[in-house]
Amino acid sequence: MREGMLTIGAFARACRLTPKALRLYDELELLRPARVDPDTGYRYYAAGQLEQARLVAWLRRLGMPLAGIRRVCALDHASAAREIRAYWARVERETAVRRDLAAFLVDHLTAGHLTEEQGKDPAMLELRYFAHSDPGRVRPANQDTAYAGARLLAVADGFGPAGGPASGAAVEALRHLDAEEMPAGGVLNLLEDAVRGAAQAVRDAADGSEEAGTTLTALLWTGSRLALVHIGDSRAYLLRDGELFRITHDHTVVQSMIDEGRLTPEEAGAHPQRAMLLKALTGGGPGAHPDLRLHDALPGDRYLLCSDGLSAVVAEDRVHGLLAAAPAPDRAVRSLVDAANAAGGPDNVSCVVADVVEAAA
Repeated sequence: MREGMLTIGAFARACRLTPKALRLYDELELLRPARVDPDTGYRYYAAGQLEQARLVAWLRRLGMPLAGIRRVCALDHASAAREIRAYWARVERETAVRRDLAAFLVDHLTAGHLTEEQGKDPAMLELRYFAHSDPGRVRPANQDTAYAGARLLAVADGFGPAGGPASGAAVEALRHLDAEEMPAGGVLNLLEDAVRGAAQAVRDAADGSEEAGTTLTALLWTGSRLALVHIGDSRAYLLRDGELFRITHDHTVVQSMIDEGRLTPEEAGAHPQRAMLLKALTGGGPGAHPDLRLHDALPGDRYLLCSDGLSAVVAEDRVHGLLAAAPAPDRAVRSLVDAANAAGGPDNVSCVVADVVEAAA
């Protein structure tokens, strides 16, 4: 073996591709070995090929077809980034169509096959809620916006020179939903349309500046379900039967590194890029696609929406304890905000808590 060459096994371990995958990519001329032994046919790779191999591995994890990967690998970095961005936009559009079709089929089949017990009048449900936004102990201004109403719950965390107007504009663009009767079907489409309006409102508020923008996490109540829209690193949690579940996924650099296995959650908390967003509503460009989905609601559920002024400062087990102990949404919100400020209050902190309860007769 020549000096500086890696065996196929060593190369596979270094780039996190299996030897079987490397042999396939050789056959497809996607990742050719630097040298093949003429006597044994054994493959050897140069250390300089690791970057391309890791790119191939990441793109496969992304679900990109091999033909697309071959195209990306032939491009310069800037062109490759544009190609990956365009591919993911297509995936999100296609996923949205399949998601809506699946929701329609579930509703259609459920409605057509009710049992006798299910056919009885269900209990009417409603939300009891409270919202508060606090500047914290360090920041000179509050760029967060929190809102809670009978149908709409929302938290937005602005950033940049026009962060406060941006977060306010995003939430204000959704507020008309609080006054409208929500249809059980098509609510995600309705919410998606409203978020497009919010994205435009943010662009207007930020005057086209890409340095300003906002996160947005909101829940829209239909009477039996909550439709979630989420972009950025504000969060939504569900407390159900004593267990706390995070129902949003941070759109951040460190979260992507956790997902790839390059960071542990504990390491992410101290990472210098922990606040760097991958997706948000910004003043420049068309904006990224938010996460959209439906959640079935049960009596006794408690939902928390919060900015990272809470989640980045107060440990999740502490949030769980405070959320579970409070008898009502207003007490829960105040105890969570107090905990963030007691921990130094380094950022604005906003919380919305809503309980799902049976409506009074």
